[in-house]
Amino acid sequence: MPVLMNLRQRFTIERSLAEIQVGACLHVTKETAVLVETMILGGAKVALCGSNPLSTQDDVAAALARKGVNVFAWKGQSSTEYYECIRSVLAYKPQVTLDDGADLVSTIHSERLDLLGGILGGTEETTTGVVRLRAMAKDRALKYPIVAVNDAQSKSLFDNPLGTGQSALDGIIRATNVLIAGKNVVVVGYGRVGSGIAERAKGHGAHVMIVESNPINALKAAMAGFRVTTMKDAARNGDIIVTATGNINVVRKEHFLEMKDKTILANAGHFDVEISKPDLEEASVAKRRLSPCIDQYDLKNGRRLFLLADGRLVNLSCAEGHPSEVMDLSFSIQLLSVEYLLKNKGKLPLGVIDVPKDVDLEVARLKLEAMGVGVEELTEEQRRYLSSWEMGTR
Repeated sequence: MPVLMNLRQRFTIERSLAEIQVGACLHVTKETAVLVETMILGGAKVALCGSNPLSTQDDVAAALARKGVNVFAWKGQSSTEYYECIRSVLAYKPQVTLDDGADLVSTIHSERLDLLGGILGGTEETTTGVVRLRAMAKDRALKYPIVAVNDAQSKSLFDNPLGTGQSALDGIIRATNVLIAGKNVVVVGYGRVGSGIAERAKGHGAHVMIVESNPINALKAAMAGFRVTTMKDAARNGDIIVTATGNINVVRKEHFLEMKDKTILANAGHFDVEISKPDLEEASVAKRRLSPCIDQYDLKNGRRLFLLADGRLVNLSCAEGHPSEVMDLSFSIQLLSVEYLLKNKGKLPLGVIDVPKDVDLEVARLKLEAMGVGVEELTEEQRRYLSSWEMGTR
């Protein structure tokens, strides 16, 4: 993670996070550990919980705990335990929040209103979380500024399509050892994440179908050469169905009943609501666990469906999530966004705010530098031309 390590040198010297209490609800992985350690070297005190009941790497959580981080996370939490861990982080009265899905923020606003006066700002890293926060802001319910790290250009071009695109397929392959080539792979949702999954499935030799409700995204998918169809049609033909919408119940009972025998179901969205588990239970006569990552559902019509990771994030529950090279960039934006919040405390509006352009460009520049890639410099004449409205055709 060369960009984050580069920033660590400066933060260690400047101690720009000195005495700041950070409350973080993130996937507890080795990459998150690098971010947490960097923040501590910058002077912060950190309390951390997992942002998904199945994504925590227990060895990483233990290692951070041994280093003095207040960690409340373990793999396989129940829903009740998950929210108890969030409340444990909030007991440390964070001044800055780092969230992955907005559960930490929503818990503050529903249960710990007493903390709001001491919170300077926060960051949110996921598409799902930003959608929830924008809904809060629209209702004027969001009471402190939160930087939408997810929407940074460098992150959205790198993390979502490349990171999730690769790691989602990695999770499916690790869990099932299925051959992707020749299979009918259905990707539900053709946004930043879904488009990456579709491209990588295509690269593996799959026949890829897209289900999309947004006409612009559907048009993009069609122009990229994918077959765009309805969920009902896709359900009949899919061998592997992957959801990436951020929405609820996009695969439901009527779809399960149409599916072929031994269809594989996986979710790459943040929450486990995209594949309707209640509907799947209702349509089934039996359920059994084949492995830690695969549940077989025997439908009333005699067909069998395989649900991966209990419908939770397949890339983190069945594999190790994004490669470190991807999280290097995303977590560097997180770190610099926290610094921006602290430098501008009291000056930022309540609600969701964009990552500053200079932060976005700096992280991209550092990443290119670490990769040994050179960038062309504009001449002074070119800068003047781009800033002028007077110069046209000569």
